Amino acid sequence: MEAAAEPGNLAGVRHIILVLSGKGGVGKSTISTELALALRHTGKKVSVSGSRRLYPLPGGAPASGACARLPQVGLLDVDLCGPSIPRMLRVQGRAVHQCDRGWLPVFVDQEQGISLMSVGFLLEKPDEAVVWRGPKKNALIKQFVSDVAWGPLDYLVVDTPPGTSDEHMAAVDALRPYGPLGALVVTTPQAVSVGDVRRELTFCRKVGLRVIGLVENMSGFVCPHCAECTHVFSRGGGEELARHTGVPFLGSVPLDPELARSLEEGRDLARGFPDSPAFPVLSSIAQRILDETPVGLR
Repeated sequence: MEAAAEPGNLAGVRHIILVLSGKGGVGKSTISTELALALRHTGKKVSVSGSRRLYPLPGGAPASGACARLPQVGLLDVDLCGPSIPRMLRVQGRAVHQCDRGWLPVFVDQEQGISLMSVGFLLEKPDEAVVWRGPKKNALIKQFVSDVAWGPLDYLVVDTPPGTSDEHMAAVDALRPYGPLGALVVTTPQAVSVGDVRRELTFCRKVGLRVIGLVENMSGFVCPHCAECTHVFSRGGGEELARHTGVPFLGSVPLDPELARSLEEGRDLARGFPDSPAFPVLSSIAQRILDETPVGLR
């Protein structure tokens, strides 16, 4: 029987979502960042009483009326060699402070609803390369799990490096004792990407990691003038893979200049580019996770 986790810095986290892919360059960091933002924004729609199911608070108490709070979301960047999320959220250069429970994550919004921890905050120079062997990387991943004072979180989104390496095993092993754990798998439409992601799904099965769903990123380019969709990287590969493997298909995120601009400038897509064709897709993915995880990952 697996030993129960000691109470610690992840004791207040309800759901942990690892963003995975067997291939680099599919946009895991983009999906991780936008998922964290969308969970926070989309949660506003379900955190008050109404016709929809109430968003449950930690401890099982339902939200009610105007006093209901919004989901608290954490973002953990364990892509140690490519820590791009601090720039995507325009918090690069922030200092990480210590408290009696360990490192304090960096808040990325004024409401302090989204917190971030990344190795990017620990580098002396932003262009410094992380040239570490596996044991040192694994030790830092474990330290991120044990020594970051996250506080109460409804969701912890974990951005991972490409592949199925020992870093993934270190993350899964370190996080598994701390509650409901699931994977969001990202692919692009073309066959080369789908083949690598198929192996990622095999990895999830081998380590006993439940797959929440599959997202197809870079799924066609929607012209901002005529709204015609051009399938630059083939089409439908992610949806076909999901159907073949029995994994829920959560949505297709299009190539979108406004999404790229929001990440380049560190601006919130929902507030800065609400007419973006990617925005409703990302909101829909977040809504499905909000609907399913309270039951599906218990």
